[in-house]
Amino acid sequence: MRQIILDTETTGLDPNQGHRIIEFAGLEMVGRKLTGKHLHLYIHPERPIDPDAQRVHGISLEFLEGKPVYAKVAAEIADFLRDAELIIHNAPFDVGFLNAEFARLGMEPINKLCANVIDTLAEARDMFPGKRNSLDALCDRFEIDRSNRTLHGALVDCELLSEVYLWMTRGQESLAMDIEVEVPGGHAGHDLTFERKPLKVLAADEAELAEHQAYLDVLDKTVKGSCVWRALENPAPAEA
Repeated sequence: MRQIILDTETTGLDPNQGHRIIEFAGLEMVGRKLTGKHLHLYIHPERPIDPDAQRVHGISLEFLEGKPVYAKVAAEIADFLRDAELIIHNAPFDVGFLNAEFARLGMEPINKLCANVIDTLAEARDMFPGKRNSLDALCDRFEIDRSNRTLHGALVDCELLSEVYLWMTRGQESLAMDIEVEVPGGHAGHDLTFERKPLKVLAADEAELAEHQAYLDVLDKTVKGSCVWRALENPAPAEA
């Protein structure tokens, strides 16, 4: 399936308060490989940019002077996204802004335009409960170089997110589960004696262990007792 790694920068946090998209970036991925096809646009918002938002992305209204308004690029964005699966970190934010922009022009929303939306923030929270799951935190966790990222530029964030997504969805692709080899007689078969290399085990450090215990404390309060993980960590002695 054709996938688009997507990110936007905006004038503020809430499209319902009239905030607008000022930067759009999308990278195309097919078969888990970036194709090189992308769309990157700066857009004049026709309104001021909140100072707090500008401190995050570094884009000023002066920089956007002369850039096209959204109505001029809406069709280009829609054509780029059409029928694709979108991969977005904190998808409700970006989808909310895109839907608001399309609605102003009477265009169809993302759920009609695109095949599906994957929220990598929601998936990261399921994979790493109780941990920080910002894009920066995930890059650190997967040892992805983000040295070129000083501000939250949409295109740079897309490049980082593409690597994060591939790490998060690796599954068993690196394990040789079904390898065809030549066997006597010239027939293709399966090497039943294939030996898999031992998996690398990374032990939790002291900070991670402390964070784990803090999370168990929260679970204890929730169940008003001792959660099941406490019993697994401290099994009762067997009766004689």
